[in-house]
Amino acid sequence: MTQAAAAAKPPVAPGPAKRRSQGGGGGLFALTPTSGIGLGICLLWFTILVMLPLAAVTVASVEGGLGSFWNTLTDAQTFAALRLTVLEAAGVTVINAVVGTVIAWVLVRDQFWGKRIIDVVIDIPFALPTIVAGLVLLSLYGPQSPVGINIVNTRTGIFMALLFVTLPFVVRTVQPVLLELEGDVEEAAASLGASRATTFRRVILPSLVPAIAAGSSLGFARAISEFGSLVLISGNTPFKTEVASLKILKFLEGDNQAGAAAVAVLLLLVAVVVIVALDLISRRAARRA
Repeated sequence: MTQAAAAAKPPVAPGPAKRRSQGGGGGLFALTPTSGIGLGICLLWFTILVMLPLAAVTVASVEGGLGSFWNTLTDAQTFAALRLTVLEAAGVTVINAVVGTVIAWVLVRDQFWGKRIIDVVIDIPFALPTIVAGLVLLSLYGPQSPVGINIVNTRTGIFMALLFVTLPFVVRTVQPVLLELEGDVEEAAASLGASRATTFRRVILPSLVPAIAAGSSLGFARAISEFGSLVLISGNTPFKTEVASLKILKFLEGDNQAGAAAVAVLLLLVAVVVIVALDLISRRAARRA
């Protein structure tokens, strides 16, 4: 081949293997130096803030042995507090999944006077310290209630407090999904004769399930660990209105750190199981959608 022909021949792009080798090793887990530093910082931060404290609590929960750990959790008073906490949190999660979706739907799809005010008010439970939330509920539904309703030291009061502090989770996770849903699909379903209920059930709801599940898991995790809003409302009566977070406080006040850690570890396990279960449900719903 002459030098002129060789010069006229177009350059050949390097193959995939060559391009990967030029990028520094390539492969699925290849990282640039900047990405590697970023990943290292993330892992270090996550370890310091999450993994090490969780490991410390887990170790503290079994300081007296597995027998002591089991005896703490199966104690009648402790078990009653755990059962009340989980059941109340589960009930609140179900209510939030339904009502939170309805609120998000109204805020996205409907236009009315005061809509922006309601949209701002929904975030108040996020902004308020939880002890202030308890004081707000106590002022309205306490012994000196202006509406004549006293829910202090009752399970209804616990339920109301948990509803208050977990209200925004489902609303704020469902709203962006509703905003991104295209109306063409709903119009197509309507043109084919589908009723509004059928369109919602077969077209809209499958797209909302992942967001509802995500908000519900966050709300459940917040509910089983709630403390501040329950201090003034629950009354902390054993076997009646004592919740797990207040039981942990009693253990700490009694210098029983292992007992407090045992209850905390169980709450952590329950939260993880629920979050994973809801995540699996949302993934299955997303695949079907």
